[in-house]
Amino acid sequence: MHWVIVTLPLAVIGLVVGWAASRALSRARRPAPVPVWCGPATGALWGATGLLAAQGVLPGWWLPVPLAAAAFAVPLAVADLRYRRLPDVLTLPAYAVALAAVGSAVASGPGPPLALAALVGGAVTLACHGAVHALAPGSLGPGDVKLSGSLGVLSTAAGWPTLVVSLVLASLFTAVLGAAAALAGTRRWRDGVPHGPGLLAATVLGVSLPGEVVRVGS
Repeated sequence: MHWVIVTLPLAVIGLVVGWAASRALSRARRPAPVPVWCGPATGALWGATGLLAAQGVLPGWWLPVPLAAAAFAVPLAVADLRYRRLPDVLTLPAYAVALAAVGSAVASGPGPPLALAALVGGAVTLACHGAVHALAPGSLGPGDVKLSGSLGVLSTAAGWPTLVVSLVLASLFTAVLGAAAALAGTRRWRDGVPHGPGLLAATVLGVSLPGEVVRVGS
């Protein structure tokens, strides 16, 4: 039952983090209110991440990275689905959260090489998304660009293959979402399909089950 000692506190803290993120969206300069269940959903993600660590699927030193990826994931994904916006009130602080998480992993894990890879990966991801936005503004919004850099930091910390797979999965998720919207005949996303949910989901999955990290931590 030792897993309860890890999972339950993380679930409670995650609930508070999700609630605070939701409140921040509601009180932003351009409010983007999200449902109250975003808090419990974030708590569930944090609890599940703690369970993976308690079961030995993730090394303990890596735990801050998937927690950081899941911190704002649910509120931001819901906001993007509802309003097709990823407000600065969460996308900008996400950089500090990502860097702090990677810094913690560096201090107790494999050391500086991980930090260098994460920073380069974040810059490359940000630059690529910025270029796509400049060439085709309808396919990616400015919020997607701002979000991509912090998620790139987290994904690349897990290894370059994780970053590549996450970006591919994000694009597939967005394509499926667009196809589902077309089949449903909705006109909600006339200006473009939200890409944030795909980015967030792919990153959370990628850093929660990163094969390279498990090998390094073994």
